[in-house]
Amino acid sequence: MKGNRTLTIIKPDAVSKNVAGAILKQIQEAGFKIIAMKQTKMSPAQAGKFYFIHRERPFYGVLCDFMSSGEIVPAILEKENAVEDFRKLIGATNPANAEAGTIRKLYAESIDKNAIHGSDSDENAIIEGSFFFSELERS
Repeated sequence: MKGNRTLTIIKPDAVSKNVAGAILKQIQEAGFKIIAMKQTKMSPAQAGKFYFIHRERPFYGVLCDFMSSGEIVPAILEKENAVEDFRKLIGATNPANAEAGTIRKLYAESIDKNAIHGSDSDENAIIEGSFFFSELERS
């Protein structure tokens, strides 16, 4: 169902602040259906593999350390125009630039601890969903 699914990850900062439930409620109220979801913890090696596309960027090491620092909640979401609509819902990467009412404006601490991940394309949504969930879990 290309174009109708995206992956999100509620990041360690939001999980540790016990706001994952509030974030999930906001996601569902925005019309997204949760197809698959789990709470887990990535190792530094797994975080490195997930964010491999960013390996040349200066923030790569910090990002991998942060994403493996605590529990996360990855989920596959479904809705028409999922990627674009979800990116609007979560807001700008830097919460200082995020619109009022977006998830990052409400729950993010900083550009580094920004509460939530959302796939940036239909292609990456498929790749990222497959990283966390088996075929059986994604159906």
